[in-house]
Amino acid sequence: MSASDVLHPDGSDYDAFLFAELGEDKTGAAVTVLSALARLDLEPWTEARELAGLGREDAKVRLTTHFEAITDIPALALASEGRAAKLISLLPKRAPLRVSKSLEAGTNNSPKISISWTMMALVGVAVLTWVYYLAQAG
Repeated sequence: MSASDVLHPDGSDYDAFLFAELGEDKTGAAVTVLSALARLDLEPWTEARELAGLGREDAKVRLTTHFEAITDIPALALASEGRAAKLISLLPKRAPLRVSKSLEAGTNNSPKISISWTMMALVGVAVLTWVYYLAQAG
């Protein structure tokens, strides 16, 4: 797994949306969609993926509701619904599915095993116990 996959678990499909600037907060710090969602204790990539999975109108309403909860960004108080509509257009048309690279390449040809690891461990302990018993008896 690359560092990019760790930092951006859902890839860069949401970067245009998450890194879009919303303005400055009352202290003068620049605020992006990512930092605004984080201020609301939302995981930004998860929220972006969920918004992308909604219809455009439902996503706009949800994002507008989030923006209305943020009171320290003056620019959001002005036309938050219009801002939300523009930002929603930056999301991918449909939430992308992340498929592991081994599945994409078709290299996952391992046989399906129905026995669980726990069962195998129990059988191993039983065999070791039997061997120990035989060694002590003999």
